Amino acid sequence: MVLPFRGHFPETRLRRMRRHAWSREWLREHRLTPHNLVQPLFVREETMEESAHAMPAMTPVTLDGLIQKGREALSYGIGSVMLFPIVPASKKDERASDAVNPDNLICRAIKHLRHHVPSLGVICDVALDPYTSHGHDGLWRHGDVDNDKTLEILTRQAIMQADAGCHVLAPSDMMDGRIGAIRQALDRHGAHHVLILSYAAKYASSLYAPFRDVLGSTRSLQGASKEQYQMAIANREEALREVMMDIEEGADMVMVKPGLCYLDVLHCLKEHYAFPLAAYHVSGEYAMLHAAAEKGYLSYDDALLESLLAIKRAGATMIISYGALDAARLLQP
Repeated sequence: MVLPFRGHFPETRLRRMRRHAWSREWLREHRLTPHNLVQPLFVREETMEESAHAMPAMTPVTLDGLIQKGREALSYGIGSVMLFPIVPASKKDERASDAVNPDNLICRAIKHLRHHVPSLGVICDVALDPYTSHGHDGLWRHGDVDNDKTLEILTRQAIMQADAGCHVLAPSDMMDGRIGAIRQALDRHGAHHVLILSYAAKYASSLYAPFRDVLGSTRSLQGASKEQYQMAIANREEALREVMMDIEEGADMVMVKPGLCYLDVLHCLKEHYAFPLAAYHVSGEYAMLHAAAEKGYLSYDDALLESLLAIKRAGATMIISYGALDAARLLQP
């Protein structure tokens, strides 16, 4: 039981404990470390030319560049990276055929990374939007995404990525039932060791725009918006239901996305569930820090660390951030 605080000024002066750096450390309730962070990486084919996009600090890398980034992450104490493929328009179609091609870019990237940086954790997105010509996260039929048909392809994609050596599968599509379908398929396949990090509370946010610009999916998005399957930004209690269902279906961790603008949701989930909880500091949140720093409005370094610590304070076990490497450098002793 926490007793009520009854101190009164001038006998009680809270500033006394803030006077010295060492006494401020005594009071520190939360600590951000590189081990809390995951660095997302965009991977491109060797033959693809680099193009301008909304996140100039996040240049897509080739397979060889991926190795360099992976080793750099480890050197700063970041234990895992999250991979996203830049798929050429020529390989996109309505059925996301390349998503289940065992020789696609992401499978080659997983194998390359596991071979050259075996101690690094590899997390992969499980979703169809990088591969669909219409830009949606599932099979698009008659003005809607076909939930159950999409599950069949997501399951095949997940098994394929697991076979390639992925440690953590992160379904981001927001289809109903996909965690249970993937978990059951992995277990039948003998891949009991593969973790599932569910994008359980993924909101239909405007803050994904820079990410979609890098992937090229903004230009290809057709039909209705993703609000048909991603959560409404006004809702919090719905997140409790989404998380509860994904835990029951076999998720090993659950995620809130976006992170910084949804700290109330993150904290609410932390209060309700004793369960590993991730947050995604998304592209828009990251790009705004860069843009404000370029204008001279704030310090990028200070604002980045403050943003990530706020996410940690709200309850995140792990934080995915495009600024993870930058933060890890700043956190070095």
